[in-house]
Amino acid sequence: MNIDLSTLNDSQREAVNWQDGPLLVIAGPGSGKTRVLTYRVARIIQQSPEARFRVLGVTFTNKAASEMRNRIDALLVEGRDRATLTTFHSFAAEILRQHGSHVGLKPDFGILSEPADREAVLTDAIKAVSREEDDFEPKAAQLLPAINRMQDECVLPDESLKWLGVQPHAQKVASIYAEYRACLIQANLMDFGSLLAIAVDLLEKKPAIAKQIRRVYSYVCVDECQDTNSAQYRLLIQLVREKNPNLFVVADDDQLIYQWNGASPKRLQDLRKRFEMQVIQLPENYRCPPEIIELANNLIRHNADRPADKKPLSAHKTGDGIKRVTVMRCDDFDNEVAWLATHLGKMPADERPKCVILARRKKLLETVVAMLERESIPAHIAIRKNEFQSVPYRWLHAMLRFANAPQDREQLRRASKSFYQMEGVTVESENVVARSSVDQGGLLRAWFDIAEIQSGLEPTTEIMLTTARKTLLDRLDYWAFVNTAHEWFAAVESQPASAAEFAFDEFEDEREIWDTLKSEIANHYSLSELSLHNFLQELDLRSKEKPAPKGAVRCLTIAASKGMEFKHVFLIGLVEDELPGYYVKKKGDHSDDMREERRNCFVAITRAEDTLTLTYAEKYYGYQKQPSRFLKEMGLGEL
Repeated sequence: MNIDLSTLNDSQREAVNWQDGPLLVIAGPGSGKTRVLTYRVARIIQQSPEARFRVLGVTFTNKAASEMRNRIDALLVEGRDRATLTTFHSFAAEILRQHGSHVGLKPDFGILSEPADREAVLTDAIKAVSREEDDFEPKAAQLLPAINRMQDECVLPDESLKWLGVQPHAQKVASIYAEYRACLIQANLMDFGSLLAIAVDLLEKKPAIAKQIRRVYSYVCVDECQDTNSAQYRLLIQLVREKNPNLFVVADDDQLIYQWNGASPKRLQDLRKRFEMQVIQLPENYRCPPEIIELANNLIRHNADRPADKKPLSAHKTGDGIKRVTVMRCDDFDNEVAWLATHLGKMPADERPKCVILARRKKLLETVVAMLERESIPAHIAIRKNEFQSVPYRWLHAMLRFANAPQDREQLRRASKSFYQMEGVTVESENVVARSSVDQGGLLRAWFDIAEIQSGLEPTTEIMLTTARKTLLDRLDYWAFVNTAHEWFAAVESQPASAAEFAFDEFEDEREIWDTLKSEIANHYSLSELSLHNFLQELDLRSKEKPAPKGAVRCLTIAASKGMEFKHVFLIGLVEDELPGYYVKKKGDHSDDMREERRNCFVAITRAEDTLTLTYAEKYYGYQKQPSRFLKEMGLGEL
């Protein structure tokens, strides 16, 4: 049975039915872009049942990739395995797993997700190139932003001095950068930036590999393309043939809010020109009431750099006479927050999870959450976590990493520390290293040897160690080891005499996170493909963010709200120096930064499905503020 396209509007249907050649879909907020992209992928696969080519769909977050995968699974009965839905970083990791030997990487490379781990490698690089007579001894944390920037720009080590130009200590920084890249590869490690930069370098220098990828993926689709930085853009260019590529790009230059991370309005223009892309626009918004669409159009037309042929948003919903937009002025920020708490307090409890409080800066949200909690209104700020925090999952993660790299002394330290916090029994790292050097059996085997002979072990721990040795060491059956570990966690939690008092803090939340991540990763690969290093690399690329508690009001920065929608949106802090920010104002009303601030406001108000509340105050933290210029630009009059 063919996929039903009858519910699509004409522009959506035209995009879904697009077959070959380059196409740019300009999709405004709430225009059904994810639906269009997934329908097109599913249609191409369904209409070519005998073909062997695959379709690649690339996006920015694992959540978006997972949503696309679920939608395509629901649309297709057969051929689901021909769709690869992934992120730029995950696809770069896959390229390096298969072809990283050309640059000295082994397929089981680890991924550094924590700044502290990256700083440790960078510190070693600084020491390696430093001399006693040097007058410049930078700290790793001080230098990391420059390293990040060079990797995001795909600067090669031998080009870094030219890229740095006349900056102070350019020669030393260039040497450190080259040494840092070398240290990563020598240790068989990558960080997020090097995943992209080294994958791009590999494809550009080894065109045969890029050609092979293009043969496998005849069609490439990219979501949110306006947010690509230089490395992501250059990776994309390598994935498609230069002439008449089957490249399907979904983007919206009005929602480009990541200039700070290397995104640029010029990049989308360059892509359109480079491939002579046809354009289909999706201006119809299915999310917001007409009143909010009017505000959004009024606001964004003040960005003078928008394409002349860009269509304004149109509302699919019709007006019903109900007031959908509220503007609230308060004397100071304390009163603004108090009003917000009172307003939310009057809402039915089951309506609050449908609300979001948005702000340009996290500082304002922290004040809001503190007030709401004092008023017994549950609230939650989403914070990205790259590592597990609870002791059981720190131990499990360290043991899996240890099994993947049995000589990794950092994982030895982490496994031993968390084992002590779980069991109250010390496994000295020095003893493990000494035993390993005598027995020549590797650090992980030595760790089990020493752990098993410690006095004071609980019977359940003895059973766990015996079973884990068989599954993790002897059979390399890490899924069985994971099951054994969870049985041990349950036993320790029920008899917590030996465990540290804090050992199971956040454990319940992280068990939910673990199950979700494991399911997502397992759905992405067939069981035969899901090796331990595949699993760990994908796990390290994903946030271990705590889910919002049930019944809680979500509090997000505008950037974090991208791609989401909520029934009720409260945008707070709408004053000069907040939105737009102080440093943006200094750059001038016609600067790129001011245009991006306007796009931030545009993104924020178009998250609303039902109501939009805009609040501002005359004073913030004791300082007098003027109402944001964006209020007037929206057409809300003199305030």
